[in-house]
Amino acid sequence: MALRDLSHPEEAAKQLSRRRQDLGPAEGGQRICIGVITGPQGIQGAVRIKSFTEVPEDIAAYGPVEDEVGRRRLELNVLGSAKGVLIARIPGVRDRDQAEALRGLRLYLPRAALPQTEPDEFYHADLIGLDAVLRDGTLVGRVRAVYDFGAGDNLELARDGAPPLLVPFTRVVVPIVSPAEGRLVLEPPPGLLDGNAP
Repeated sequence: MALRDLSHPEEAAKQLSRRRQDLGPAEGGQRICIGVITGPQGIQGAVRIKSFTEVPEDIAAYGPVEDEVGRRRLELNVLGSAKGVLIARIPGVRDRDQAEALRGLRLYLPRAALPQTEPDEFYHADLIGLDAVLRDGTLVGRVRAVYDFGAGDNLELARDGAPPLLVPFTRVVVPIVSPAEGRLVLEPPPGLLDGNAP
């Protein structure tokens, strides 16, 4: 399985894994955050963008992006990359002050504008919010975020009355993922839940 990622800044990871990476969640799951403007680049209105797409430059390949509420549409013209961010121009943004005003703006696309996933492949947004249950239906928590710290994807589970729990997102530990049912099934290795029960 794989994750397809265009992930949310605080919830993201960005590499192919067993279940391809994803785009972070957006309102109602219908819109996906594919990047964020991190600040201006130079004095002529260019911006720096942290892309959450699998191939960073693809952030401009899906058409105009929107702000969080969908009122503003922006056309991105990628100029290149530097130090882990893309450098882009946005029509109408002509100077550093205008670019600075966009700092922190999250960029969204409708879910329908994104490529279909392959079988057993998920966007992060497909996973965030799912109930994580054991085979017998016991609720362990709810997926709050997906991270990749370099050794593969991990799900962060929010739990009532207990600290969050990180669970490896592998076929062995998460054999069933069913976004349509709003859940995924865990088969935690011995010790993963010990002392961490809610």
